[in-house]
Amino acid sequence: LGEQVMAYLQKLDEVAYVRFASVYRSFKDLRQFLNELQDLMKREQNSATEERR
Repeated sequence: LGEQVMAYLQKLDEVAYVRFASVYRSFKDLRQFLNELQDLMKREQNSATEERR
């Protein structure tokens, strides 16, 4: 259920997604938080690239 919520939030509100993910995945340090942000940015960039094709 948590994964479904994250998928929905990712499309709706990226900040809410990261906040939820940090609690759901029990981030222990800043590195985990930054890794999630980087992954989100990569997915967003890949999505934008595919839309231009």
